[in-house]
Amino acid sequence: MNIAFFCEGNIIGKISRNYPDMRTDLAWICALEADRIPLNQVPNKKYDLGIVIIPKQNPQFSLKNLKSYCEKIAVMQEGPNWYWQDYPLDQQIWYYNTIQEADFMFVHNYADQKYYEGLTGKKCKILPSLMIEDSINNLPQVDKKNIIIGGNFCSWYGGFDSYIVAQEADCPIYIPSMGRKIKGEEQMPNLNHLPYMNWVEWIHTLSQFKYGIHLMRTHAAGTFALNCAYLGIPCIGYEGLDTQHICHPDLTVKLGDLDTAKKFLTKLKTNKEFYNECSLLAKENYKKYYHEDKFNPTR
Repeated sequence: MNIAFFCEGNIIGKISRNYPDMRTDLAWICALEADRIPLNQVPNKKYDLGIVIIPKQNPQFSLKNLKSYCEKIAVMQEGPNWYWQDYPLDQQIWYYNTIQEADFMFVHNYADQKYYEGLTGKKCKILPSLMIEDSINNLPQVDKKNIIIGGNFCSWYGGFDSYIVAQEADCPIYIPSMGRKIKGEEQMPNLNHLPYMNWVEWIHTLSQFKYGIHLMRTHAAGTFALNCAYLGIPCIGYEGLDTQHICHPDLTVKLGDLDTAKKFLTKLKTNKEFYNECSLLAKENYKKYYHEDKFNPTR
């Protein structure tokens, strides 16, 4: 099948398997051997399927022009399924009409599938998060230590919740630097910020940690839980995110249940057998459900 992804940004054409910043959207394009085309560019050939990722910050996009180049058009969910309802009303209507123009939608999670099928009355397919392993399959063996939380201190990432729970591990706490990092985070006790880094650098860095926590209420691609599973790092997170509850079923808590999250972390710290079971299960579930060999969203 001849596929094109229409996205923000200036990357054009195929994505090589050793591309150093292989975030999820580029991994999809790579695995499907698709073409990546900027949203503002007209294709120079026709495609069996066009997949459009509508920008979160600029949702006023029409699929009409692309339909003359693509036999089928799908819209890929961008961000959590409720994000678009924070737009001004005219943009909410625009977004709703745009996804109604599509033949079907791709979504992140099972909960998103139910939501968008109810919203649009159209078939929705899960496009699972994906890792292209070529650039990271020879990671050095290290003695894992310390704990990392998955996002910064804002409601989007739930960083404060993760930080509070992470203190139960009684070890240095690390955190990535992301686009929503806020002023003053560096002043938090026992919190160490990692620098901005590309995807390959991120995986190499993440592989050094023993525990992961990502109490993020905003459910979308779930790459932190997935990356942890690939590396065998037990990750505590909220239910409703497929990569979390599929890869880390014994460490998944109900939304807001910080008490149980603390108990899980204490058990990981004090019960070596439980830690090893969670680590092994995460790796096995990654291979069973998320390895590239299982990736075939065009069926």
